[in-house]
Amino acid sequence: MPEVHRPRILCVDDEKNVLEGLSRTLRALYSVETAVGGSQGIEVLKTKGPFVVVVSDLRMPGMSGVEFLSHVRRIAPDTVRVLLTGHGDLEAAIAAVNDGYIFRFLTKPCSTEILAKSLAACAEQYRLVTSERVLLEQTLRGSIQALTDILSLADPAAFGRATRVRHSVMHLMEHFGIGEKWPVEVAAMLSQIGHVTLPPATQEKMYRGVPLSDSERRMLDRMPKVIEQILANIPRLETVREILRRHFQKFDSAPASGDIASWGARALKVAVDYDVVEGEPGANKHPFDILRSREGWYDPAILEALAELHGSRHQEVVVQELHLLELAVGMVFDEDVTSAKGLLLIARGQEVTPGLLERVRNFSSELGIREPIRMVLRSAAQPECEPAQKLA
Repeated sequence: MPEVHRPRILCVDDEKNVLEGLSRTLRALYSVETAVGGSQGIEVLKTKGPFVVVVSDLRMPGMSGVEFLSHVRRIAPDTVRVLLTGHGDLEAAIAAVNDGYIFRFLTKPCSTEILAKSLAACAEQYRLVTSERVLLEQTLRGSIQALTDILSLADPAAFGRATRVRHSVMHLMEHFGIGEKWPVEVAAMLSQIGHVTLPPATQEKMYRGVPLSDSERRMLDRMPKVIEQILANIPRLETVREILRRHFQKFDSAPASGDIASWGARALKVAVDYDVVEGEPGANKHPFDILRSREGWYDPAILEALAELHGSRHQEVVVQELHLLELAVGMVFDEDVTSAKGLLLIARGQEVTPGLLERVRNFSSELGIREPIRMVLRSAAQPECEPAQKLA
């Protein structure tokens, strides 16, 4: 069989002579790569994959076969996983099967005939899984494309945000080595689909960073249910819908569980909120510091990864969102303060002085000032956050 048509197999063991024997046995039917130990196996998987099958010994120093194959499942979920064990390791092998880490386990010594039949079954399993995935992705992509085309016509701003969010989550998935990318990518593209139900004036206010009325905020609160209703009749979108449902939650209420839906929801929340904040007037100077100020909202690892990808590794300023009664002298307004009728009361960049602080605290609730207000407390990198307009 020509090399290009042979299924690709990765064999991992801590003994080179075992790997050489496997390579000699299998090279007539398969294209074989080998790696000594789990760490090298992960490196080969990332740099030379994809592989149809990964065969690993159980007992290896540093990283056991079960640990290695659990990494394989995360990095390359379609790759079929096989564990070679001794008779004394059957309990560990059975546990690995039950946990979904492996497709089959073979006891050593394993005859050439049994090994060949098992690998043929693995190759067929890979073909079935990948064929179904290709069909699924093509069908879903067609449906998603139709929905996003509608979004681009009905609300170009929302479509633009969805496109930018998709780029952010794609970069994050590359950064974290996420194998199963399509549910998160689809969720990103559909993250703004519910906005087509909002009145045009509300859409405009949202994308210009204008404060929303109480009734408009209630419409946004209903958005998870709206999205669920729109997507409910599209089959095989369970994971996508879960990501979209959970990405409205704060990190504290959506702890990591290791599944793609949990990770995807946390990544999507960071990406969406970054795009919202980055588009607000004046916020694009330090959007990540604004996100960092929202303690407990985001997965810190994902937030800092996105900051690094955007070249903002270090905190530049300290930003907090505070109520009027929490303001103190020396703080700087990071956004305009307006009344409910749109009257500008305090311009962004003004520093809180004793006189201004007294005026702020005397503001009547009848003015309808939206709280909390985003404030710059101090600069971590420079003596001043930005030139401030002092007002006595």
